Amino acid sequence: YMNKVLKSIHNIVRGDIMNFSESKTKENLMRAFAGESQARNRYIFSAHKAKDDGLFVIESIFEFTAKQEEAHAKVFYDSLVSEAAQNIRIDGNYPVDIYEDTLHLLRVAQHNEFQEYEYDYKKFSEIAAEEGFSKISNIFSNIANVEKTHGDRFGKFADLYEQGKLFVSEIETQWMCLNCGYIFTGTKAPEKCPICKHDRGFFIRLEFSPYR
Repeated sequence: YMNKVLKSIHNIVRGDIMNFSESKTKENLMRAFAGESQARNRYIFSAHKAKDDGLFVIESIFEFTAKQEEAHAKVFYDSLVSEAAQNIRIDGNYPVDIYEDTLHLLRVAQHNEFQEYEYDYKKFSEIAAEEGFSKISNIFSNIANVEKTHGDRFGKFADLYEQGKLFVSEIETQWMCLNCGYIFTGTKAPEKCPICKHDRGFFIRLEFSPYR
């Protein structure tokens, strides 16, 4: 009984229209937490594959994005503080992205990020607003926009990799070594960095650093 009273007070203080414990938003937060947690691990696994292929730049992109997915998961998880010590039952569909080539991993990552942006988090934001949880609605909306950035970035690097242009440009371009920061100007990234001797896989177009 006291837990219900405390949750009711918590809802009143937040200005919520309905009881959070009985809301769809509570379930959607847990779905989002589960999704972000899985995405974080999938990207770490994908980073390992890129490393095996000698593509440090792609490995770094996956790890960089994985860290941001971890941050998203914490935001969603922290939003469930009023449900501490409770179990939340959810259902959901989550992808099994096990592939043998880095390009395919980039493409499915692009797809999943756009799925979150265009459908999942947009819908979750609308539901939260309807239920009176405006702050949570904004969280879903803002993180959705970040997911679009992720999707755009994965897509761009997938395009370059597929077209054989990851380390080659049709025009003179600046390339930065991700290990030491050396900047080279030319139509191709050098085979090895003249400073730290790391191979071409560490070079990225300067315009994309740090992963813009």
